[in-house]
Amino acid sequence: MVDVLILLLFLLSGAATGWLGVDLLPERLLVQVTNMEGLRWVLGGFGAFFGLLAGFFFQQLRRRLMRQVRSMPTDLLISRAVGLILGLLVANLLLAPILLLPLPWEVVLVKPLAAVLSNVFFGVLGYNLAEVHGRTLLRLFNPASTDALLVAEGVLPPATAKILDTSVIIDGRIQGLLGSGLLEGQVIVAQAVIDELQALADSSNNEKRGKGRRGLKLLSGLREEYGRRLVINSTRYEGKGADEKLLQLTADTGGTLLTADYNLAQVARVQELRVVNLSELVIALRPEVQPGDSLQLKIVREGKEADQGVGYLEDGTMVVVEEARKRLGERLAVTVTGALQTPTGRMVFARQERDRAKEPGERGKGAGDAVRPNGERGKGENSRGASERSKGSGERANGKDGAKPIPAPEQPTAGSS
Repeated sequence: MVDVLILLLFLLSGAATGWLGVDLLPERLLVQVTNMEGLRWVLGGFGAFFGLLAGFFFQQLRRRLMRQVRSMPTDLLISRAVGLILGLLVANLLLAPILLLPLPWEVVLVKPLAAVLSNVFFGVLGYNLAEVHGRTLLRLFNPASTDALLVAEGVLPPATAKILDTSVIIDGRIQGLLGSGLLEGQVIVAQAVIDELQALADSSNNEKRGKGRRGLKLLSGLREEYGRRLVINSTRYEGKGADEKLLQLTADTGGTLLTADYNLAQVARVQELRVVNLSELVIALRPEVQPGDSLQLKIVREGKEADQGVGYLEDGTMVVVEEARKRLGERLAVTVTGALQTPTGRMVFARQERDRAKEPGERGKGAGDAVRPNGERGKGENSRGASERSKGSGERANGKDGAKPIPAPEQPTAGSS
């Protein structure tokens, strides 16, 4: 209905301009006209035609402007409006002396032309300045705030709004992050995210229905706990899915997108938007495990390779233990041998403590100097050698077991030759 009224208004305005514009024509032209009534109808028709074209143009401009206003944050809308008003005010203050000047009839069009150009120039200038610095000026309306003073001096960067993705809400860890005070600024939940959670809650699939209900329950709890800090953005963007609408909202508000979706985070980085991947944040906050560290680990399941067992650290990191398949359900002392970092997480490799203790004995055994696990060196070999040596000495001393004594050498006589 509004579009029809706009077209009708421009049509009538154009027709009236053409009809009444006959009186503004020069007299030398009007003298040559024989049918003044017909001239009015012709100019009125041309005026109506051009008025209709202007109405279509204004209609498209109005639709585009309304889309921007609906998708624009309130603080940005107010700052742009204030900037536009201040720009027009400056333009009219500068125009006042010019409009009061007495100009000859030949250059009388200079006044309206200067008025139009100055209003357009200063209006656009104020609009652009407010778009860049408007939010900082709005924060300065509260001069008693220390944060506002630090922001004005450039010492403290302003806290950006945090825009929640569906995956972060379903994940549930966002509640702990907000409670720890790690995230500052307002928390924005887009209408597209709420619609997606509602669709999941109404799904016939039990798993999806559980995720949707858990997400809606979490939002309800955040609303009760944080009150006005949690903002529901009711703007309905045009897009194929919730991810595209979230990217548009992030670009319009200049906020930071919080997501656990790896692909969405990469798309946001390509578009040069601020994004925090919750999975990457959790990985960055995990304690480092270095090769050689000792751990107490419970083997909970079998590994993919032969004789491998799998356990988990307290932060959820998977640990693969060699030769632990047969010890499921037991808590073992293991030693870290290495770690592998992947885009989805980290995997740690380890082996049992007893394997490390066996290695020196196995290496020394082949060299003829056997090392037992309890630290005894060649106990059997040494005992056997000692018994053999004692046995041999006894035989030589006592002639045991029928061994004949060695006769003494004969002494030569004096008469022997």
